[in-house]
Amino acid sequence: MKNSSSALHIRPARREDAPALVDLLMRTYETTWMPQMSAQTDARFRASGKTAAYVAERGLLFHVCELDGTVAGMVDWEGNFIWALHVQPDMQRRGVGAALLALAEAAMRQAGVREARLETDDFNVRSRAFYARNGYQEIDTYPDEEWDSGFTTVLLSKRLAG
Repeated sequence: MKNSSSALHIRPARREDAPALVDLLMRTYETTWMPQMSAQTDARFRASGKTAAYVAERGLLFHVCELDGTVAGMVDWEGNFIWALHVQPDMQRRGVGAALLALAEAAMRQAGVREARLETDDFNVRSRAFYARNGYQEIDTYPDEEWDSGFTTVLLSKRLAG
């Protein structure tokens, strides 16, 4: 998928993307989650190796968006659930996230899925606004168990037209 106005190119991830994907996930962590965490929680997360393990386990299922030849974002979905959508902080607001979200939703529609679901955190105002602009509704909240941080997870849903 290309966007003629800004040189976006979406493609399946490749093995050689792994370092760029780990960097992308860590940079979005550092600008979004880390400021919300205690120093102890941050240290535990960094020591856990979760980011590299996630890329090693699921990275070849990702789709990446390149902007001018650089990995600018990624999306990971399975069935009707979007596990992750991240955009490099310095490349946000350039259509990367919207293009990746549209790709995931189109693939879901093609697979017969009628509802897309995803999660974000309650403090992540930019993410929540982005998903609202793209037709998602907040349908539930519950304690975030992934970070051991006291965050609240927000579940969002969007009906997908047939």
